[in-house]
Amino acid sequence: MTGAVAVAEKPAPTPLTGARRNIVFATIVLGMLMAALDQTIVSTALPTIVADLGGAGHMAWVVTSYLLAEAVATVLAGKLGDLFGRKLIFQLSAVIFIAGSMVAGLSNGMLLLIVARAVQGIGAGGLMVTAMALIADIIPLRERGKYQGALGAVFGVTTVIGPTLGGLFTDNASWRWCFYVNVPVAVLMIVMAARTIPRVRAQAKPIIDYAGIGLVALGVSALILGLEWGGQEYPWASWQIIGLFVVAVAFLAAFVAVELRAVEPMLPMKLFRSNVFTVCSILSFIVGFAMLGSMTYLPAYLQYVDGVSATMSGLRTLPLVAGLLVTSIVSGQVVGVTGRYKIFPIVGTAVMALGLYLMSTMGRGTSVWLESLYMLILGLGIGLAMQVLTIVVQNTVPYADLGTATSGVTFFRTLGSAFGTAIFGTLYTSRLTPGLSDALTEVGVVPPEVATNPEALRNLPAEQAAPIIDAYADAVDFVFLWVVPVALLGFVIAWFLKEVPLRDSARVGAGDVGEGFSVPNTSDRVALLERSVSSTMRRARRSGPVMPRMLAEAGSGLSRGEAWAVGQVFLHNKIRGTARLETIAVAHRVPDEVIEPIFLKVIGGGLVDAEDGYLRLTPAGQAEVDRVEAAWRSWLSTRLDTWDDRDPVDRALLDQALRNIATKLLKEQLHEEDATSVGT
Repeated sequence: MTGAVAVAEKPAPTPLTGARRNIVFATIVLGMLMAALDQTIVSTALPTIVADLGGAGHMAWVVTSYLLAEAVATVLAGKLGDLFGRKLIFQLSAVIFIAGSMVAGLSNGMLLLIVARAVQGIGAGGLMVTAMALIADIIPLRERGKYQGALGAVFGVTTVIGPTLGGLFTDNASWRWCFYVNVPVAVLMIVMAARTIPRVRAQAKPIIDYAGIGLVALGVSALILGLEWGGQEYPWASWQIIGLFVVAVAFLAAFVAVELRAVEPMLPMKLFRSNVFTVCSILSFIVGFAMLGSMTYLPAYLQYVDGVSATMSGLRTLPLVAGLLVTSIVSGQVVGVTGRYKIFPIVGTAVMALGLYLMSTMGRGTSVWLESLYMLILGLGIGLAMQVLTIVVQNTVPYADLGTATSGVTFFRTLGSAFGTAIFGTLYTSRLTPGLSDALTEVGVVPPEVATNPEALRNLPAEQAAPIIDAYADAVDFVFLWVVPVALLGFVIAWFLKEVPLRDSARVGAGDVGEGFSVPNTSDRVALLERSVSSTMRRARRSGPVMPRMLAEAGSGLSRGEAWAVGQVFLHNKIRGTARLETIAVAHRVPDEVIEPIFLKVIGGGLVDAEDGYLRLTPAGQAEVDRVEAAWRSWLSTRLDTWDDRDPVDRALLDQALRNIATKLLKEQLHEEDATSVGT
């Protein structure tokens, strides 16, 4: 989750035309769409998968294995992208995703399906984190916000269409098509990536915390296995379960020890000294726990208890998703306007607890409208609590820790989703197994395979189906009731969240709905800093052009036209190696005669030399560039963050990051605002 050991300015890739940029973005969106879709597409297919393959006790692992593998892969993929290039890792992740999808579709047993889903998760993690990094590589800073917002919104879309699409495939083709559909899309994406995405690689060689990544993966996996197998595969007091818990504690303790000594830890322990990071991480875990856990088991309830099809079970969960989306957007907008955020996780976790309790009262006689209302309440609570957590963390940590803190909160949300799905599964199975056994004993003539098949269950006579349906309703109600204390724990913890004034950049981005979903943000602290700068620039432009203010703050006597000309000479020499009047004119699609007067003016003023047709800055011209760049950096640093000036590492890191950004902004701002003033 951490960035490179030093921030290095990346070589500027060849600028992309608008059309090619959109093609590249479409390619990236395809990868993000597939990876995000497979988090939820199987939820409506799970009852049919269980009826086909058996292994109801392992149903949760179809989702959990995907999430765990994805969480680990997101940590590794960002580093490997720095090491070998984003494009290669993006394509390799797609190949892994295809392999996992094919094996999942061909699976003839639950164990093979779980392994295939883990392979899918590895590919998905790589696709998502490299997609975010590629946006930072290829999209100009002034346009990056809208592209990143669109990419984040993909998660909102997949949350809506994933369960419904899974139901459509299950009802009209086969549950296996939930996985097969990925193959042609991924192949198309690989071909498009090969032809369109430029190769960009960081200059600094990253340090990868292999030990930390491996230990946390093993520790979390052992803990989830113990929680899921306890009371089902083995008694809670058995040596197997106790052994798994002991192994989990040992691995996680070793993880903490490694992170305290690692040069570049995946999760620096110093972050937990921050009240905001600690509280937001816990709340992210709880929100992920409730959201994906409930969305995984709601379709099972709707198919078994309400007797609806797989497709309809996906559509019937839309009130939950609608509530989640509405409050995510509203809370983000309110935070953006007021700068106040503490109330949202407090109210959100309380509403979550109410929604979970109400859903625990559902049964065979509950009306569709009442069920929809209960789902809506749960969704409203999740959205209120979820949206602000990433924003708050990005607002409070120093930029030296921005990448690790942001991806850390996302990591905890993903872990919460994995734990929620697993624990929901444990509670569900522990309640359903004896309940279903008693129901089958009561009705006497219904074979077990009919009782586990939603479609076959719907065809039974009402008197035979009723006890079986009640067993399923009781199992799901039991699950939701036991999760109420988890939501209430989140309510108590939310009161400990400190409220600090929001940065302007955080308030600008607060309304981006993508922040509310589990988007694995890039761990590149410079890319995240650039995103904040972009937001700050959008806010600054509302009060007029920024460049005149920069010239005034720099104490420069240059006009906007003169600043533009000097900046063009500086940038063309830096990026292209040479600067000539005709090449600058071509770059801006104007005749030489249009820009010649302003260049003659800066040459006559001693700012630029023009020997043999090549333009070079004089010492006086370079001094003007340095003065304006210093003003940019000063302006940005006062608006983005106050950092620990006593810490030389923080000071040097932020200073170098701002220097990189100021150069890019100078190029884009001069082109955007001052080209119109040429010759004035």
